[in-house]
Amino acid sequence: MDIIKTLTRELKLKQEQVEATVNLIDQGNTIPFIARYRKEVTGSLDDVTLRNLFDRLTYLRNFDARRQEISDLIAGQDKLTPEITAALERATTLVELEDIYLPFRPKRTTRASIARAKGLEGLATLIMEQRDAYDATFPELAAAYVDPEKEVNTPEEALAGASDIIAEDISTTADYRKMLRALCYREASIITKQAKDGDSPYAGYYDFEEKLAKLRQHRVLAINRGEKEGYLKVTLNLDRDLAIAELSARVITNRKSPAVPLLQETITDSYDRLLFPSLEREIRGEIFDEACEGAIKVFSENLRNLLMAAPLKGKTVLGYDPGFRTGCKLAVVDRTGKVLKTAVIYPTVPKQQIEESKRIVLSLIKKYGVDVIAIGNGTASRESEQFISGEVIPNADRDVKYVIVSEAGASVYSASKLGAEEFPDFDVTERSAVSIARRLQDPLAELVKIEPRSIGVGQYQHDMKRLNEALGGVVEDCVNAVGVDLNTASGSLLSYLSGISPTAAKNIVAYREENGEFTSRKQVLKVPKIGEKAYQQCAGFLRISDADEILDNTGVHPESYPVAKALLKRFRYSDDDVRQGKLALLKYQAEKVGIANLCRELNCGEPTLLDIIAELQKPGRDVRDSAPAPFLRTDVLDIKDLKEGMTLTGTVRNVADFGAFVDIGVHRDGLLHVSEMCDRFVRHPSEVLSVGDVIEVRIKSVDVQRQRINLTRKGMGN
Repeated sequence: MDIIKTLTRELKLKQEQVEATVNLIDQGNTIPFIARYRKEVTGSLDDVTLRNLFDRLTYLRNFDARRQEISDLIAGQDKLTPEITAALERATTLVELEDIYLPFRPKRTTRASIARAKGLEGLATLIMEQRDAYDATFPELAAAYVDPEKEVNTPEEALAGASDIIAEDISTTADYRKMLRALCYREASIITKQAKDGDSPYAGYYDFEEKLAKLRQHRVLAINRGEKEGYLKVTLNLDRDLAIAELSARVITNRKSPAVPLLQETITDSYDRLLFPSLEREIRGEIFDEACEGAIKVFSENLRNLLMAAPLKGKTVLGYDPGFRTGCKLAVVDRTGKVLKTAVIYPTVPKQQIEESKRIVLSLIKKYGVDVIAIGNGTASRESEQFISGEVIPNADRDVKYVIVSEAGASVYSASKLGAEEFPDFDVTERSAVSIARRLQDPLAELVKIEPRSIGVGQYQHDMKRLNEALGGVVEDCVNAVGVDLNTASGSLLSYLSGISPTAAKNIVAYREENGEFTSRKQVLKVPKIGEKAYQQCAGFLRISDADEILDNTGVHPESYPVAKALLKRFRYSDDDVRQGKLALLKYQAEKVGIANLCRELNCGEPTLLDIIAELQKPGRDVRDSAPAPFLRTDVLDIKDLKEGMTLTGTVRNVADFGAFVDIGVHRDGLLHVSEMCDRFVRHPSEVLSVGDVIEVRIKSVDVQRQRINLTRKGMGN
């Protein structure tokens, strides 16, 4: 397989783009570095495209390696023929490769292998010749193979053994498997039945049937989870008569042969006992893997939007971790993320110390100048929200708002080794309150401390094997897109930096603690485990806000400093002009000279020059500032207050295949089904909505008893 041509065709890129990008990857460059600092080489491919190219490159190389491995294994048995080699070359999927290898794969003891050991392969070959006529009847022909020493005592036993050999050969023939697999995908249905008594989240699948061709991926994931938990019995149903007829049409080559009745029985046995059970397992595995890949894409996009949400800068936040019996834990965090004070209050049952709790919260607001209260959305969240909106905010001496923050993963972080290292004197719930506050101030910096699959913006994420790898790439892309403050970043954040290993990240923090703040990017080279290659990969993503070299607080890579300085000199700007934001006209001036002319003059590529201009105009800028700001509230609604037709503003919390969940301020997220997202047809919710979007929705229906809210945006000009 020509991997470059395959990637070019599949990704619809130019061949020179693919060749150059693969070369950069093979040189050990990271995806963020290639995306940001090698645009001239790749033709400005973005990180998502590069990540797809990298994943596909890895798959194709593994595919080629497996093809060669199978070829070598068959050759080792002296059975490799030109026909098999050609079939291996034609194969385009791992399933096709494994089908070709199946007849040669070492097998456990089977009925066919026992029959072969008894010397019955010759009889099987004779039957499969399907002659117009034989010299004798099959029982008479089989009599020649009777051998009591080999435990073949009768002609009937000999014929049964020969049939077992033929049945296994049919079941391992690649062309037959390919045909039946295609038939299954066209005609087969998934049937699910209730497996044990009692209600469950899978009640909708207790009597369910749908064709594979129409089965949505989120249903596949739900069915697999329900089966795994014992609530569902799942079967693949294919018209047996149709499948056997299709198989017979290929196996039986001479309808006039006396072998046809015996072959027909053998084909039926092969299908029922070997082929269909094997294909059922394979196909269910394939549709599950495909559903996982689809879910991973949705999860990745949700995670990207969550991590790139606008930080709440310049605000002192009171983190509020709700609870009942153990109380509600509070943590005041200043504008830089420093913890100023922790406390515990009991405004909920069983203690319900409303007045005392109100006094403590109001005193914290007054003493530390709290601007926003971040309430975790877990246990006792609704009661806490009512307490804050009804008792605290109306009595505060300053303008205070609140926001409900997803606390998914907060408990994971709080109980982790990392949480204990960061706050050794805090208990688990205090750490959780700090995490809730900080994830509002800077979602990216706080959420990188949590395993991505625990962040709670996916569907059935704990069933997916490749999830961590995929989400790790998303986190890496986001961290590098934003950049990292070298003097404040945690080890967790630094570990996602291009070229920086977890060990090197810890070394940066240790060096900073021992030697004080970094004053230049180049100082990173003094940190153990960071050499020239690592520095090349990470340098452009490091930020030092008060460095002597102004470019150290921009996304300009050190290798382009000479170009940036020459550009400033060309238009008579100083470093102070950059610091004071006096370069508003720089792009206009460059365009007036001509970007192409300026590139030739400065000896650089156009993408690099345009990036340098953008960085010089806004040094230290945060790309997340353009994202929707968190929606802050001052009052609370109860689900009983909702009426059909009511219009509310909400925040998209999660996007799934079937719709989006929207926080409308009633503790229970409403479901905006994909069919209700706008007046036109929407194939997938991600086409129109992203996690973090602030949108207007209308109440379609409310089920107070089941705590379900259905939303719509139809007829709202969307």
